[in-house]
Amino acid sequence: MATFNTNTPSHADYRIGTFFNSALGLYGTLNETRVARKSMFARWKDARATRKILSALSDRELDDIGLARSDIDSVSRR
Repeated sequence: MATFNTNTPSHADYRIGTFFNSALGLYGTLNETRVARKSMFARWKDARATRKILSALSDRELDDIGLARSDIDSVSRR
């Protein structure tokens, strides 16, 4: 009577595993890119809102908080 070892994967199993591992790696990379873009967009929105609020202040009000109108861009990028 012949016996078969069913515990060792076949060559096809290795290829399928490799395919799924590379597909999961690609998904991880795409997900990281999506998260990075979302974070970059959130930072841009915050900087835009800061510039808008500071630009609406008068020169006297900016001076009260220790800023000049030329400082608005650099402050909004922090």
